[in-house]
Amino acid sequence: MSLPTWFRWNESHLRLSQRNPTDMVVETLMMELSWQIKQAEKQQREKENEYRKIKTGVDYSWLVNYPKLNYDISPGERLQLEDSCSKIHPSYCGPVILRFRQLIAEYEPDIQEVSNLFRSVLQEAADKMKEEDDAKKLARQWNTKRAMSLSLTTFKSRARIYPFMSGIKTISEDVEREAEPSRRVWSMPEFRSTKDD
Repeated sequence: MSLPTWFRWNESHLRLSQRNPTDMVVETLMMELSWQIKQAEKQQREKENEYRKIKTGVDYSWLVNYPKLNYDISPGERLQLEDSCSKIHPSYCGPVILRFRQLIAEYEPDIQEVSNLFRSVLQEAADKMKEEDDAKKLARQWNTKRAMSLSLTTFKSRARIYPFMSGIKTISEDVEREAEPSRRVWSMPEFRSTKDD
């Protein structure tokens, strides 16, 4: 590989890697939609040819050049679909495409129905993403509350006072042991003169 060719490849690779993931998701999903529309056109053309063969009994498809349908969605609908695609997280792009292809294979829709089917798949994915986000928020809240309750429980267990096991003397202990009269009462401070020492 020559050096200038390598540099051009490297620049294009850098441009692709620096693109916004949302733009890449929109582009990928819209390419899938346009490809499925072309496939639906092709199937419709084949169905029309089969119908003509059955109707006339002769196959003139090799002789006659039928005009292509070239169906395209309206610009307003395209903008709405691109907006819906931009809300899809990149990790959902593959599952959305697989689900769309599955529904196309299952229903074999007409050309006009493909975009509506695509819209329903996007809405389904958006709803699933919202459910998962709500579940994550709920789990985070629950974990936060649990952590707080555990820290409070730990604090409570550390702050327990055991009056009979501590080394702190109380007035009631002095009374019960019949303390010596020379000992001071705990509620009063002890005063000593420096001359006595």
